[in-house]
Amino acid sequence: MPSTVVHVAFGALVATALLREFDAKTLAVVCAFAALPDVDTFLGVWIAGGHRALLHTALLPAVLGALVVWDTRRAESWLHAKFGRDGPHVAVVGVVALLFGGILPDLMTNGVNLLYPLHDRFYTFTGSLELSSTEGVVQTFVDFGDEPGGGGTVGGTTENTHYYTGVDLERGSDPANAERVFPVVASGFQLVVVLTAVAGAVGRFREAKR
Repeated sequence: MPSTVVHVAFGALVATALLREFDAKTLAVVCAFAALPDVDTFLGVWIAGGHRALLHTALLPAVLGALVVWDTRRAESWLHAKFGRDGPHVAVVGVVALLFGGILPDLMTNGVNLLYPLHDRFYTFTGSLELSSTEGVVQTFVDFGDEPGGGGTVGGTTENTHYYTGVDLERGSDPANAERVFPVVASGFQLVVVLTAVAGAVGRFREAKR
């Protein structure tokens, strides 16, 4: 599964692409939004099934995005007054990073409880898109009925689903003296994402100093 390091890297990529004023503070804010869903790793210790549900729900960026839009349309914006003229923009970029950097990578990997708490069900969305010389456009993300192996997978609920983490090895009590593994990067592709994010951030910092 993508580690918090990978989520932060996705957040940094969003920040380098969308932030108007780029500095360490705004970068940290956007990356914090991307890392926010992983906080439910710790909440899941006390709330059974909470990991990949409590803060991985698509309702979180939807609600936060609606609040940001509502605030920016007010005559006296709280974000503008509290964080300056770029406050609303940074908040919008943060919500984008939350969705694309924090939630979607997990949805595409091991699955998330996408509509929790309105609908308690874990989903995984995987597949491929190809151009075939004989079949034309071939995709396996959505199963329309005549394509085997549709990528969308429906899993269990918070009552019967548990995601292994170094913090919470097993549902309930963890085994004594068990090894706890905290992943940094789990594949060469994830390492490329992290290195690309670092390169992009360094480039934006160099531009900001000119």
